[in-house]
Amino acid sequence: MTAPPPAIRFAGVEQAFRTDAGTIRALGGVDMAIGRHEFVAVLGPSGCGKSTLLRLAAGLLRPTAGTVEVFGRQVTEPRDDIGIVFQKPTLLPWATAEDNVVFPARHKAGRAGPGDRERARSLLARVGLAGFEKRLPAELSGGMQQRVGIARALFMDPDILLMDEPFSALDALTREEMGFELLRIWEAQPKTVLFITHSIGEAVLLADRVVVLSDRPGRVVEDLTIGLPRPRGIDTSNQKALHDHVGYLRTLLLKRAA
Repeated sequence: MTAPPPAIRFAGVEQAFRTDAGTIRALGGVDMAIGRHEFVAVLGPSGCGKSTLLRLAAGLLRPTAGTVEVFGRQVTEPRDDIGIVFQKPTLLPWATAEDNVVFPARHKAGRAGPGDRERARSLLARVGLAGFEKRLPAELSGGMQQRVGIARALFMDPDILLMDEPFSALDALTREEMGFELLRIWEAQPKTVLFITHSIGEAVLLADRVVVLSDRPGRVVEDLTIGLPRPRGIDTSNQKALHDHVGYLRTLLLKRAA
C-alpha cells in the first residue's frame, strides 16, 4: 500500500525578492515535510525566511525554484483547507467578534447563514469567548482579539493551520496562556500546524518537531523531534526534558549567531 503524501512538503525551495537595492535571497534550498496532524515549529534568526515559508505554504507566494506541495498537489494559489493566523489578528474594526469569525463565509459565498453564525458562536466558546460574540475588537484585549483570529482561522475547518508568530505581540503571561489554549484546541481537534516563532521555549512546549533555519538565505540546519508526552500543560514546563531541548536549541542558535 502506498503511503499517503505529507500534508506539506517543501522540495528544494528557494525564494528571492527583487528590490531597488538588488536581489535578496530569502530561502536557499529548503527540504522539509510535515505529516498530517503534525505540529511543527520553525525557529531561526530574523530575516531567515520563516514567514516566507508560511506564505509559500499558504499559496500567497510562488517559489523562485523548487516546489511546495499540500497533500501531494503543487500549491499554486490559496486553498480553502488552509487557515492562517497572523502576528496581528487583522480584525475588521467595525464588525463584532461573531461577524469577524463568519467573514470567510461572507467572502466566499456572499452571505453568512444561521448555520454559519451558530458555528461561529461555537468556535468563540471553544476559544474562551462565550458571551463576547457581539463585542467590537476595540472592546477586547489583545489576547481576546487573537482568540477571535484563531476562531476565524478554524471557521472553514481547515486541515492545515499556518501560524505566523501569533502570540509575539502579547505580554508574557497572556502569551503562555494562549499557548496552552492552542494546545487544548489542537489536542481536541488535531490539525496540521506550521508554527513560526522566535521563542525557543514556546516552540518546544507546543511542537512535535522544531525546525531551525540558518541565516539568510534560510536552510534547514536542525530538525529536532520533541519527545515530550501529550497532553502537555503547565507541568510540562517544569520537565527536565523540556529544559534540555531548550538549552540545546539556544546553544545551537547562539553559536550560529556568533
